[in-house]
Amino acid sequence: MNESAYVNEVRGLSAADALPEERAAFIRKTYIHLVGAILLFGGFVTGIFYTGNAIPLTQTMLGTQFSWLIVLGIFMGVSWLANSWGRSQTSPYMQYMGLILIALAYSIVFVPLLAVAAYYTADGPQLIGKAAVTTGGLFAGLSAVVFLTRKDFSFLGPILAIGGFVALGFIASAILFGFTLGNVFAFAMVAFAGGSILYETSNMLHHYRTNQHVAASMGLFASVALLFWYILSIFMSRD
Repeated sequence: MNESAYVNEVRGLSAADALPEERAAFIRKTYIHLVGAILLFGGFVTGIFYTGNAIPLTQTMLGTQFSWLIVLGIFMGVSWLANSWGRSQTSPYMQYMGLILIALAYSIVFVPLLAVAAYYTADGPQLIGKAAVTTGGLFAGLSAVVFLTRKDFSFLGPILAIGGFVALGFIASAILFGFTLGNVFAFAMVAFAGGSILYETSNMLHHYRTNQHVAASMGLFASVALLFWYILSIFMSRD
């Protein structure tokens, strides 16, 4: 590490305050780790399907009215733990453990949706591929907005926090009372995920320190995963 980069990390300077080459290196590392998290996610999902565990796992996770609610509760707890590890200031090992854990958690919670898409819809694999390409395109476009405007979207934080609690309330109510949320909710969640991508990308540029590339990549990964979930859900409803 060069001297100026060391000073930035010790003083806690954000990437926005770092030298251009250090900021560019931080952004590059963040996106490399984002790609790594996506590849881990894909590898875990492939392993689950390849070993024939997708359907049994789906049946277990959706077995009773409250099973999915329990799964989501565990998922939220694991995600919190993974993010706390990813933000570790003392141990790069813990940061990478957090990245692996969050990729594993998302791969498991995605299994029911992907199993239904793959086995119970026409052209399932193609449908998943179309959703992935659409997600990538939207992510690239929203990221470009932040990079081109250099706008700080941190004001979205409270809005996303309130929206997240409202969304969780609707999801919990749908599970408890057995009603379907429908495409209106799915489109609203696509907009929510888009706002989250703007927020996380802006945080990467303006608020993360140059040694927090793992934490930054985890925030982006969660936003991309959420976007993919609801885009795939919309595609499945129209299949």
